Amino acid sequence: MNCTFSAPQKDLLMLLSSMQPICNKRTTLDVTESILFHVTPRELILKATDLEISLQSSADIESDATESLAFLISGKRIFELIKELEGTITFKVSDGQVRLQVGAVDLALNIKDSQEFPPFPERIENFMDMESKFFLDMLNKVAFVIPQNNANAALNGMLLEINPQEMSMVATDGHSLARVTTAKYVLGEEKKWLMPKRAVLELKKLLEAYPDDKVFVGVCGNQLVFSGKNFNFFTKLIADPFPQYKAVLAKDGFIPARLSRDPLVKTLKRTNCLLAGQFVSTQFAFAPGKLKVSMRNKEVGALEEELALDSYEGSDIESRFYAPYILSGLQAFSEDAVSFFVKNNTKPIIFESSRDELNMTYLVMPVSLSQQEG
Repeated sequence: MNCTFSAPQKDLLMLLSSMQPICNKRTTLDVTESILFHVTPRELILKATDLEISLQSSADIESDATESLAFLISGKRIFELIKELEGTITFKVSDGQVRLQVGAVDLALNIKDSQEFPPFPERIENFMDMESKFFLDMLNKVAFVIPQNNANAALNGMLLEINPQEMSMVATDGHSLARVTTAKYVLGEEKKWLMPKRAVLELKKLLEAYPDDKVFVGVCGNQLVFSGKNFNFFTKLIADPFPQYKAVLAKDGFIPARLSRDPLVKTLKRTNCLLAGQFVSTQFAFAPGKLKVSMRNKEVGALEEELALDSYEGSDIESRFYAPYILSGLQAFSEDAVSFFVKNNTKPIIFESSRDELNMTYLVMPVSLSQQEG
């Protein structure tokens, strides 16, 4: 079947751009480097999969098609060509090729039979919808903690939990942990999903591209699905159980305190400059009215600074932490002053924030001298 259709370059480029991380990932099937084009009389539907995450996106088109037509085309090649064109692009499909025409430009690309493409998820069951911008804000507060290739497979993902009381996201790398919760979105029945890091990062990109839309959360078989006005994003899940993390968040016997965020961030950045890529801990000495931060790297130099500490009414405590872990977490807090809790040199420092219907918790485990020497 032959057909002709046209669409604005900017619309096509947005769809193809979001599919590049998927079609460029090597898999056991060569066909996954292709994108499936599905042309209907009014709509162009694109599909890409790397067998772990899948994306379906759509755009309105003008077409002379009276029936649906599907074909495969190299995802990387069509993206690179569309990127170099401007205006409305006309596609003419015939005899195993698709011609792209705009102005004086006339290109032809070979296409393949759509039957070679892996089966795509169907029959989505949606549970709830929420504001994309709000959901993206939650993701940004935990995604940075997810490690890349931890030996514990469960740590290479983000736990999404929804129950009758709250929705929460949790991530940990074994040294630090971030958790964000909200009572704004709940479900009558508890649900838990452990999403791989790649899926979290690609979903963030989609939500950044469509910030003013709603996002629907659902399932399709054993996959988790996020749907927007112009996309369906599917991800397989990590089967390993996420660590039992709630006990480490308990603050029994912890001492509350507050300090200005920016001075602490600047101190930690200066500390990082002296690390020179080494795992050297920084000492934090908490006392009424002041926090003394000190670090000594025998190969580079030393730092000693004192910061004003508010609302601290406990005894003096000295703990050692790896400064980059604390600095990473503070980037997720927007308040001028941060609240935190400490107990002793074997317990974590726990930062907390409640703002805009979101509750954020970030903790960092202490470093022992034996760990540093090891």
